[in-house]
Amino acid sequence: MSPDYSHGVQYAPSTVSAAPTLKAEDLEGLGIAYVRLTWIDLTSVIRYRVIPITYFLKMLKSQRPSIAVAKVAFGLVYLNMAEDFNPTGEYLYVIDLSTLMLCPYEDGTASVMGWFQEKAPVIGPNGQPTVEVRVCPRGTLRRVVEQARKDAAVEYLVGFESEFILLKSTNPVEAVNNHHWSASGGLPSGAIETKVLREISDSLIKAGVDITMYHAEAAPGQYEVVTGPLQPLEAADALVYTRETIINVAAKHGLRATFAPRVFMDSAGSSAHVHVSVHPINGPRKSADALSSAESSFIAGVLKELPSMAAITLPTPSSYKRVVDGVWSGGTYVCWGTENREAPIRLTNPKSPSSRNFELRFLDGTCNPYLALALVLASGSTAILNQQTLTLVDCPGPLTAAQMSAEERAAHGITDRLPLDWTSARKLFVSSKFAEKVFGKELKAQFLSVNKLLGNCLEQDKEESEKLTRMVEFY
Repeated sequence: MSPDYSHGVQYAPSTVSAAPTLKAEDLEGLGIAYVRLTWIDLTSVIRYRVIPITYFLKMLKSQRPSIAVAKVAFGLVYLNMAEDFNPTGEYLYVIDLSTLMLCPYEDGTASVMGWFQEKAPVIGPNGQPTVEVRVCPRGTLRRVVEQARKDAAVEYLVGFESEFILLKSTNPVEAVNNHHWSASGGLPSGAIETKVLREISDSLIKAGVDITMYHAEAAPGQYEVVTGPLQPLEAADALVYTRETIINVAAKHGLRATFAPRVFMDSAGSSAHVHVSVHPINGPRKSADALSSAESSFIAGVLKELPSMAAITLPTPSSYKRVVDGVWSGGTYVCWGTENREAPIRLTNPKSPSSRNFELRFLDGTCNPYLALALVLASGSTAILNQQTLTLVDCPGPLTAAQMSAEERAAHGITDRLPLDWTSARKLFVSSKFAEKVFGKELKAQFLSVNKLLGNCLEQDKEESEKLTRMVEFY
């Protein structure tokens, strides 16, 4: 019998769950006075309406507990309106009580998310009346997850790493400290940054978010909070809640938490790495000897669509200051590698089937997690359904793809690169039939319009220092 080298906490779709759902009738007894009805827009800005608890409970007695949101809300960047949007029309934002959570960082406050819906039925893509809104990010991810279960008989677990930098000033940009990766000096007792990280962790734990660790990262003032695996929709919800917690706790202590991709050009950038494990429904047990057919097909599908999905996962001009070769960002070559942090997809824990997963390194904190996961999981699920063969060879090192010769890259099947700038990423997304299939024409067009305005707004200043200030204040 071969030795067992498995390690890590074991998770499975049947055993993980989001935070225990709060009951609305218990809110007043818990001292909740206000509920934040929260959503995230196409620029990844978190927005909410604050509802007094007395009115919130009245809302829940209605047929469709909701607020009205102008349709143009999806097209706003600052106070600018993107092309092809107009001031007419409203959606309902219908409460999803399964997302109700306490906000321990703000006394007497809870948070809840929802679904964007039409006020009255419209004719859907299948010719039937529906209130579903195809541009709803949460709805898009839910649809992709349901299709994966139905068509490809596969489920996923997803966990996020949230990297951010604590600033004591945004103009000029100044980090709270200058520490080293995982160094104890990054979290000294009594320091404001140590208090902030502890309160972030305490708040997430009290709210029911499974936080697995936090630590000092490599850049000045940079930290990372890691949350445990959940089903994809719940994982994206938890990420939005985590970002909001980080920002609010930092603000309480007079600091600015920024998720900007590259604040200091002489140091590491900030990402939003995603860990994905593949779980076929009623499939064979995974082996320590090799990837399962579903795992192989999954990364084959993601790698195939990777260049065209960069506009979603790396949506700002600043995103491409982080994704360069030689800085442990995942690099620019479309490839995968066992424990290789210079590959966009890192296979980790390869010999431990119970904890084996793929780290996707081509996302940052400016992306909308629902849209990003929708494209990633749809590409992988389609490949699993079609039993797509993985042709790219593992790149475990010691040479990274960037360090290889052209002949060596060819031998590994490496022929493509990620787009190297925002404009190139948009062009690839425009021509992507796959993205249009997943999102639909309306959502794809709306994202492109808003993203164009976003890029122009973020790049409007002449001086690099001014652009950086704008970036860290926006994200």
